[in-house]
Amino acid sequence: MTDTSPPPVASAPRKWRDRALLIGLLALVIAGLIGAAAATGWEETKTQLLKLAPWQFAALLGLSLFNYGFRSLRWHVFARKLGLPLTFGTNSLHFLGGFAMSVTPGRLGELVRMRWIRRETGWAFERTAPLVLMDRAADLSAMAIILALALAFSTTGIAGGIPVTAIALLVAFVVTRPAILSHLATLGHRATGHFTGRLTGRFARLFARVRRAARSLDVFSAPGLMGVATVIGLIGWFAEGYAFHLLLVWMGADIGLAKAIAIFVFATLAGGLTGAPGGVGGAEAAMIALLSLEGIGLETSIPATAIIRVTTLWFAILIGLVLFPIAERQSKKHALENH
Repeated sequence: MTDTSPPPVASAPRKWRDRALLIGLLALVIAGLIGAAAATGWEETKTQLLKLAPWQFAALLGLSLFNYGFRSLRWHVFARKLGLPLTFGTNSLHFLGGFAMSVTPGRLGELVRMRWIRRETGWAFERTAPLVLMDRAADLSAMAIILALALAFSTTGIAGGIPVTAIALLVAFVVTRPAILSHLATLGHRATGHFTGRLTGRFARLFARVRRAARSLDVFSAPGLMGVATVIGLIGWFAEGYAFHLLLVWMGADIGLAKAIAIFVFATLAGGLTGAPGGVGGAEAAMIALLSLEGIGLETSIPATAIIRVTTLWFAILIGLVLFPIAERQSKKHALENH
């Protein structure tokens, strides 16, 4: 039976908390980068920034858009496989609009996509949650493969590169295996079921929903589907890694294509594994440190890190903020029509 109950609407305090978190994180990143730049001297940093022409910024943004476009296509492929009766345009709107919540803890805010889908189709969270799992798993597997190949072709390695690659592949494997995910959710449900507190009660209900959602993963077991999804992810994430390589070359710090991509992907994965919203802080620190190990001075590594994060993570968030209200209005309109 189709779940047609009215979807929950975010309260005003929650909306303000989300906005405050976004603004606070952006302020912290800017403050940290400014502080690091000040420690190396403003003149050197300013000199590096002025080396880039407007068309070069546009090229970096274009490569990021290329990545987002391919990943939107992958989201649509997963959605159609799940049986969602939505067009490519609507699925893309949901996917890109969800970027507005990328800096929420664990990126859980991106689950707003499930709310939009529920409003437009009546599908409950348990039926659409596999979309999130498959999308995250495809990203992790693609990035792990790129990192492994980049490390293989670079002249020097990265400390922790192999463990990070292994963890990414392991997580991607677990979240796409219904039996394993269901078993883990059952263990979590039992663990929290022994307590009666409000918080643990919410966790218990969450684990129960994850267990039900795990059963829907079987639809994605078709041969070749994950392969196609991984190829799409490889193309998209390679584009952003290549953008980082171009940026370094333009700033006079060519360390080779393979190593540049390895540093970008490793820093992105490592930042995500810290659990920090959007990997903020961890990714930047890892990127600057790895560039320094390659002999690139802070006067170059800091502005390079700032620019690539602005043209990837924060550009995605900007796109999400533009499309978020559109997705909200469209989904509310469909919800009213369906009721």
